[in-house]
Amino acid sequence: MFGLGGQELILILLIILLLFGAKKLPELARGLGKGMKEFKKAQNEIEEEFNPTGDKKTKPEKSPSSSQS
Repeated sequence: MFGLGGQELILILLIILLLFGAKKLPELARGLGKGMKEFKKAQNEIEEEFNPTGDKKTKPEKSPSSSQS
């Protein structure tokens, strides 16, 4: 993960623990989780907008060759 080893990650987590305290960490993690969930939801909505799966009831366009007989 980002080229960080186990020791670096532990050091970063300890610094975060010292900065915010043990009582704030669950709240921060919860907020981060909610933010990630909202981001993924928005990303999926944008992907559906650009790549429709055909769930919507739309009429397919007729090609010009099929209307000439």
